[in-house]
Amino acid sequence: MKELISTQLVRYLEARGVEHVFGLCGHTNIAVLSELAKSRKIKFVNTRHEQVAAHMADGYARAGKKTSVLLTHLGPGLTNAATGVANAALDSVPMVVIAGDVPSHYHGKHPHQEVNLHSDASQYEIYRPFVKRAWRVDHAHLFPETLEKAFALAEAGRPGPVLVDVPMDIFSMEIDVELFARLRLNTKVLQRPSLDDETAAAIVEKLAAAKSPVLYVGGGIMLADATSELRAFADHLQIPVAHTVMGKGALPDDHPLVLGMTGFWGTKFINEKCRAADWILGLGTRFSEADCSSWEPEYTFNFPPTKLMHIDIDPAEIGRNFPVEIGAVADLKAALTVLNRVARRLLPKGIQRPALVAEIAAARAAFVAGNRQHAESNAYPMRPERILADVRAVLPRDALITTDVGWNKNGVGQQFPVLEPGTIFTPGGYATMGFGAPAALGAKIARPDRVVVALVGDGGFGQNPAMLATAFEEDVAVVWVIMNNYAFGTIAGLEMAHYGTTFGTVFEKDGKPYSPDFAAIAKAYGIDGVRINAAAEFRPALERAIKANRPCVIDVVMQNEPVPTAGHWNIMDIYSPGKKVHHVGTGDAVHAD
Repeated sequence: MKELISTQLVRYLEARGVEHVFGLCGHTNIAVLSELAKSRKIKFVNTRHEQVAAHMADGYARAGKKTSVLLTHLGPGLTNAATGVANAALDSVPMVVIAGDVPSHYHGKHPHQEVNLHSDASQYEIYRPFVKRAWRVDHAHLFPETLEKAFALAEAGRPGPVLVDVPMDIFSMEIDVELFARLRLNTKVLQRPSLDDETAAAIVEKLAAAKSPVLYVGGGIMLADATSELRAFADHLQIPVAHTVMGKGALPDDHPLVLGMTGFWGTKFINEKCRAADWILGLGTRFSEADCSSWEPEYTFNFPPTKLMHIDIDPAEIGRNFPVEIGAVADLKAALTVLNRVARRLLPKGIQRPALVAEIAAARAAFVAGNRQHAESNAYPMRPERILADVRAVLPRDALITTDVGWNKNGVGQQFPVLEPGTIFTPGGYATMGFGAPAALGAKIARPDRVVVALVGDGGFGQNPAMLATAFEEDVAVVWVIMNNYAFGTIAGLEMAHYGTTFGTVFEKDGKPYSPDFAAIAKAYGIDGVRINAAAEFRPALERAIKANRPCVIDVVMQNEPVPTAGHWNIMDIYSPGKKVHHVGTGDAVHAD
């Protein structure tokens, strides 16, 4: 028996447990949309821009801990989505992108909307630099197995997006149902590699004998759902835990062994603890530039004399940036399970480091005290520290938070306590402006039981405000807090510090700070909008928005001052070689009054 591929595609997605497909229509994918309209198990989430759809799918995958599905059109649809898909790729988020393409019988004729200047029928190659694999389906009978491979690869090893590019005529072809039916025999969950006891024993013995060991964790801990295992291991050996920006929340920030985020936006105390370590165990981290102070040994990590052990699901990351004494390719949940078992066998009573715990507590208290004046300031425009403090005071421990880039990423990483593992989603690898606002929609769709708040700047929010239409149409109760400094604030601070100007980085009209009325824009889309006019108004407005359980935009004008940091980033030396210029303390010239 034969049926349309579009019909069988939707049935296949239903069987895999797919509940939402994000995307935008185009003449190449409406055959699929017509079948999705008949589905009782899958909800199609319609957007006004493909980048919004991609970021929503990204947030959905992170919050729901499942592979998301993105449906897009050829040409401008595919390129519009590219930024969001690349963001997911660099943060190891599993996603299957299904894209329509030109009809197979028009290859070489350059039909409507084809990207064709260098090679005919090759639009899918645009994605090759960042997806795990890009397929073009050239024959209808190969579509089922290609789709099966796509999901398997997106979820296997280090997760990430894949692209299945389908000529539009193939969606409308009929193939034998047996080609899809036989895929039911395949397992849908692949077993991941673990750690052998001998390697685990070697790791535990070195950490136990170390004078100043550190566990350094990245976002791989959350991807592997290994936060409980990490906590048990750190507690038993009482080893301090430092983290990347993506590793924030691997342990709650109020855990006594959490040091905090390293690198440029890390504190001197955290960076020095890592630099002075004799042994470091890296878990699920790329040791990326900003987290590692541009890999320069005088700031955050100093390998050698510090010795490194590294466990990651991706062998390409082991030894990429620092020399490794012990490297192991393993799933972190499985590896930490073995490490916990071996640690309890070798050290049944564990290790106690009371002086270290007291030192971490004192450093944390000193940081909070040093920040208190700003966190309690009644100044308006508001201090960013006050905005973050009020948000933390209002949110439940398990609320989901998305960020964009700038203060709402770097400041959050440095000084916003995340109290439950896996509750903060930030664009770490690609640092994509425009991620946070739509990603929050995807997160809320995946977890409707959770409070979801997006902390975003006015620059990032302004990139795709049309996502508010989706929020209204689907009744997605996200609260967007726009930390509005009338600028691309971080870049404005850098430009002022090094070049004495903010040209091209601040928003002005006739020489005066300018911003759209984002609250009015929200109301135009049919959702709640609030503009804050005094610091005392912000917290009650946020409380009301959360209680209302409706989508709401809160626009709060914020002083544009850089995130305070004693850290290092090599771009400072590139801008001003030999001058040791820093961006901190330069923001007064560009804040909005």
